[in-house]
Parts: sequence; structure tokens; C-alpha cells
Amino acid sequence: MANDTGVGVGLDLGILFWFVILMLFIYPQLRHRILENERLKLIQRIEGKTGSRVVTMIHRQERITFFGIPFYRYIDVEDSEQVLRAIRMTPPNRPLTLVLHTPGD
Repeated sequence: MANDTGVGVGLDLGILFWFVILMLFIYPQLRHRILENERLKLIQRIEGKTGSRVVTMIHRQERITFFGIPFYRYIDVEDSEQVLRAIRMTPPNRPLTLVLHTPGD
């Protein structure tokens, strides 16, 4: 409970400030993990229905942010190496489904 000096209000604002800062760092990572999990579930559903190995190549522009403000964007080309590796690791007798998603830029 705050006394007449207002110390409790300052403490509450300090906790709120650090909570907001923490959320600015955690929220984008949490959102990214949720998106990856949804994508994986969809890929597994497609594999189950088609009986094939699904390989995706999703070209996205990665953003590096500072306090939620994007200041640098780049396209991740590591995906192409992972796609080739996944294709090579697929047994020859298993069908292959390739899903491409590009930003269209």
C-alpha cells in the first residue's frame, strides 16, 4: 500500500516499465515460435494425407529489431541449403512434395 510520500506509485511504475521492456523482447520470439509450430502441424497433416515427404522453402525477410523497431532486414538464404539436404535425405522410394513460398519482391 502506498504511503503519503508516493513511494508505492514509483515502485509500481518501475515494475510496469520493466514489464513492458521485457515484453518488447519476448513477444516477437513467442510469435515466431507459434508461427513455426503452426507451420509444422500443417506440414505433418499434408504428409499424413499424401504419404509424401514435405519439404518447404520459405524465403522471408528477416528483421532485426531493437525495442520492436525494425532497423535491418535481410533475406535468409540458409533455407536453400537445408532444402537440398532434406531432398538428399529423403529415401528414393518416398514421394516428395516441395512447397515454395517467396515474398514476390
